[in-house]
Amino acid sequence: MSLTKKTDSEILEIANPLWDSLVKHSNNKDYYGFTKDFSARMLMGANEPEIAKQWANNKVITSLSNDRTFLGCIRRDEYITVLFKQASTKVSGEYLGRLVLGEEDGGVKIFGATIF
Repeated sequence: MSLTKKTDSEILEIANPLWDSLVKHSNNKDYYGFTKDFSARMLMGANEPEIAKQWANNKVITSLSNDRTFLGCIRRDEYITVLFKQASTKVSGEYLGRLVLGEEDGGVKIFGATIF
């Protein structure tokens, strides 16, 4: 079944382990673990020096909590954006986590990931 035809619950089953991996590897500043599920297009813009610079300059993205709240899915064309309310273990406040999923080479890949 096409990714965009799946229910929010089915999407969340796919998104949760991907988000867990991003949180773990971002907190550990592990570039290769962090980018292992990226699409080819996402990898082109996510070079190691740029990611390292973001980790050095943003405490939130290196102290993400494992706890989060699923807010919903947005479907557009062949992509699904999964939204989470995300917290940091060191920086107060709530943040919006955005995970964009799509299909590539017969599997689900990350086409975008941000914390606002």
